[in-house]
Amino acid sequence: MHEITMMQGIGLAIMALIVGIDFWLEALYIFRPLIVCTLTGAILGDIQTGLITGALTELAFTGLTPIGGTQPPNPVLAGIMTTVIAHSTGVDAKTAIGLGLPFSFLMQYIILFYYSAFSFFMQKADRYAEEADGAALGRLNLLLTAIVAVTYAAVTFLCAYVSQGAMQSLVRSMPVWLTHGFEVAGGILPAVGFGLLLKVMMKTPFTPFFIIGFLFVTFIPVQNLLPVALMGTAFAIYEYYNQQKKAAHAAAAPEEMNDGI
Repeated sequence: MHEITMMQGIGLAIMALIVGIDFWLEALYIFRPLIVCTLTGAILGDIQTGLITGALTELAFTGLTPIGGTQPPNPVLAGIMTTVIAHSTGVDAKTAIGLGLPFSFLMQYIILFYYSAFSFFMQKADRYAEEADGAALGRLNLLLTAIVAVTYAAVTFLCAYVSQGAMQSLVRSMPVWLTHGFEVAGGILPAVGFGLLLKVMMKTPFTPFFIIGFLFVTFIPVQNLLPVALMGTAFAIYEYYNQQKKAAHAAAAPEEMNDGI
């Protein structure tokens, strides 16, 4: 087990503040677990654990994307706490995912509360818009974003640093069957997340690509996922130019008909 120092706790809080703003605005997508876990591992001086937890947590959250007013479990706290738990308690990454989910749910409910609470500011925002008061509207947006950012920092500091002793005691006191249960649940979550993504993206024309990729990773031994990523990139480029060619033919067809007439 590793102790998280005060400076590491502050570093995690600052990082959560930045990626929390990105998640609130959905601008750069640095809030994804793969990046958050890697940054958390770097801050804790255990980047290998960050990479492992990041890969598993990213798969678990692959199909969980905010759409409209829906709010899935928070990926920022999931990434941070999964890495923190794996680093500070010594459990493996799959068990850490299961243990980190309550923190993800906690931040999910906080964000949902902000969605409701911030609606009271809409009347003021509408008035600023009608008055063309861009400066006041900008200040209002900055204030609300700052509240969210500070909340991310505070929750992360409290969960990762202040409560680390209680968290380690909890993990030590858990019976073997319960720890194994979290490990099994954490191992299933990446498959569930990827399944949710396939439910949306798995269209009939893309089935051959899926079969080729499955056969490749199943029967050809590879040391890492880089060959798979390159093959996926090649398929994506091929499909892109194929669609471009179809669009060009579709656009040219009416002109040919007009010429014939």
